[in-house]
Amino acid sequence: MTNTHPPSPVTGQHTPQQAAWSLDASGIPLTLRLSGNWDVEHGGMAPFPQDGLHTATPGQVLQLDTQQLENWDTAFISFLWDVKQAANHAGVQFDPSTLPGPAQRLLALLPPEPAKPPAAQKAPAPFLDRVGDKTLRCLDETGTVAVMAAETAKGALKALTGKSGMRLKDLATDLWNAGPSALLIVGIVNFLVGAILAFVGLIELRRFAADIYVANLVGIACAREISAIMTAIVMAGRTGGAYAARISTMLGNEEIDALEVSGIPVSTYILLPSILSLSLMMPLLYIYGTIIAIFGGFVVAMTMMSGTAIGYLTTTVNGIALHEFIFGFIKSFFFAGFIALAACRVGLKAGRSAADVGIAATRAVVIGIVGVIAMDALFAIIANVLDI
Repeated sequence: MTNTHPPSPVTGQHTPQQAAWSLDASGIPLTLRLSGNWDVEHGGMAPFPQDGLHTATPGQVLQLDTQQLENWDTAFISFLWDVKQAANHAGVQFDPSTLPGPAQRLLALLPPEPAKPPAAQKAPAPFLDRVGDKTLRCLDETGTVAVMAAETAKGALKALTGKSGMRLKDLATDLWNAGPSALLIVGIVNFLVGAILAFVGLIELRRFAADIYVANLVGIACAREISAIMTAIVMAGRTGGAYAARISTMLGNEEIDALEVSGIPVSTYILLPSILSLSLMMPLLYIYGTIIAIFGGFVVAMTMMSGTAIGYLTTTVNGIALHEFIFGFIKSFFFAGFIALAACRVGLKAGRSAADVGIAATRAVVIGIVGVIAMDALFAIIANVLDI
C-alpha cells in the first residue's frame, strides 16, 4: 500500500518542482520517496507527522528514494530529522545511506532526540524553612571550625614535645611567609594610616589650639584599634587568601586524598603549620605596625606643627598606657587565629577545578575581613564592659 501526502498549503499544487513525499508501505523495506525542490526558496515542506509511520511494523527498515530529488537546503535536513524521530517513535530503523553525502553529514550533526523542555522550577521553600536551613548550616560550620581550632591547639601542645608530626621545615617556611615577608606591606599601610590620622587630627585640634594632643590621638588610636585592624586586614588579603588557594590546589591535585589514604592527618601536616605561624607572627606584626603608624603620624606632625620632636615623642610615651598595647596584642592573636582557621576551612571546602581555586581565595579574603571587623566590634563591647 502506498500513502501519498500532498504538499503543505504554502507549496501550492503537487508539481515536480514542489517538494513532495510519499510512503510506500507495501514492500520490504519501507520506502519514502522524495521529489521536487526541498529548499526555502520554493517553500520547503511541512514537518513530517510524528505518527506518520504508525502503520509500519516495528523492526522494519525505512529507506529513502531520492532519485527525483532536485535542490535542497536546511529545510530538507529539518524534514529528514522529523522522519528520523518518527521512525524512532515507531520502532523503525532509519537508513540514510541513499541520501546525498552532504545531507548525511548534516543529519549526523543533529542530536538523536529533541531537547527536553526545561524542568519546572520548584516553588521556593517557606521562609522559616530557609532560615532554619541556613541556621543549621551556620551551626555546622561553627562546630567544624571549633573542632579544627581544638585540634590545632592540641597539635601545638604536642609540638612543644616534638610529637605533633609537624615538619619544622613547613613551620619555618610559613613563619617566614607570614612574618618577615609581610613587613613591607604592613609597614607601608600602617605608616600611611598613621600619617592620615595625624593630618586629620591636626586640622581639627588646631581649631582649639591643642596641636600637641595629636600625639595622644595617633598613639592611642593606633595602639588600641587601627594598627591591629589594618594589620589583620592586610594579612587576611595576603596570607589568608594564599592559604585557601594553596589548600584548594592540593585538593584539586588529589594531594589531600593521598594524605588521608596514607593515614597522615591533614590537620597536623598542613593546617597546624599554617595556623600556628600566622598566630605567632600577627601579634609581632601588630607591634611593628603600631610603631610604624606612630612614626607616620610623627612625620606629618613635624611638618605641620611648630613643636619639637622630643616633645612629640614624650607626649606619645606618656599618653599611651601599657594596657592599650596589651589589648591590641591580644586582639591580634585572635584575629590571626580566625583568619587562618577560616582560610583553611574555605580551602578544604573548595571544589576541584581551577576556577574553584580563585573562588576559594576570594571567599577566604572576604570572610577574613568581615570576620575581623565583627570581632573587633565584639572586643570593643567587652572592653567597655570591663572598663578597659
